[in-house]
Amino acid sequence: MRPNPAEREEINRIIMDELVYGVFEPEAVAYFQRVIERIKNEGCDAVVLGCTEIPLIVNDSNSPLPTLDSTRLLARAALRRAVQGATAPA
Repeated sequence: MRPNPAEREEINRIIMDELVYGVFEPEAVAYFQRVIERIKNEGCDAVVLGCTEIPLIVNDSNSPLPTLDSTRLLARAALRRAVQGATAPA
């Protein structure tokens, strides 16, 4: 499930007009929380933070659902792959 078109438009505005410039407004956090609460009520059990800026204001401590930080998950997978590759037999 993903945010509806109006929600996506506002999320994009928050990302591009605020987060990329280091502006972290309480209203932006509250907006994300409302969207996440809505999708929770529609049956979602976790939320993917699919943009590198979103975890700047949303995380497990302030989200109505558990979060999956895509940047952090990819970084961990890359590290795990690099470490395994370095120790794998030739």
